[in-house]
Amino acid sequence: MLRVLIAALALSAAALAHADESSEAQRLLQGGQPEAALARAETALAQRPNDAALRFTRAVALMDLGRDAQALEAFERMTQDYPELPEPYNNLGLLHARAGRLDEARVALETALRNDPSHRLARRNLGDVLLRLALQSWEAADAASPGDPGLAQRIRIARELAATPR
Repeated sequence: MLRVLIAALALSAAALAHADESSEAQRLLQGGQPEAALARAETALAQRPNDAALRFTRAVALMDLGRDAQALEAFERMTQDYPELPEPYNNLGLLHARAGRLDEARVALETALRNDPSHRLARRNLGDVLLRLALQSWEAADAASPGDPGLAQRIRIARELAATPR
């Protein structure tokens, strides 16, 4: 009986240590230290390669560091392994939008919202992408046939909205 109790305590201690590593990586990321968060997440992932929270933290750290190609790959793998999670799709959408791939961003964000219709950030990001797509369409229409004052007003307002810091 004592051996079972000792084994249970050892497992509990190991679980707490894993939770602490994940929490620490997340804390570092939120504290504006993506390089340290990335190192912590990668160290922990060596022990637990399928930990979704650690994989997400790692991918966000890569994104924050401007390592978009690696972040994109990490989020894409997450969507394959955890297709029900909205967060990887939301971040894929952000990366595609940042690269100017607005149609791909829209698809990723719509998938995030299918997975969680109440995902506020994905909904906001989709609105931003749709605004940019509308602006592109209106600018193309204006270039083809300039002089429509209503269209010029829409373009001006859309540009102001698109330039507004989040």
